[in-house]
Amino acid sequence: MTHEYEAKDLIKKLNDGKSFEELARDFSLCSSGANGGDLGEFSKGMMVPLFEKALLQLKQDEISNVVKTQFGFHLIKRL
Repeated sequence: MTHEYEAKDLIKKLNDGKSFEELARDFSLCSSGANGGDLGEFSKGMMVPLFEKALLQLKQDEISNVVKTQFGFHLIKRL
């Protein structure tokens, strides 16, 4: 996502019952969007620090608030 307001709009859609995976397929600019946003498994230190910090604060199946990195704005679901 290129804008914070887009990410916040997706949070509203999640709260209205849309699935994270469906929204990732429809709105993600990352190639992982085709897989419902699944980035696969990765080890500590493989993601940018702000992304990793937000991810590690989540419980399983929890979705983050908007996370800003140098790559844009993200919603993260921990699997």
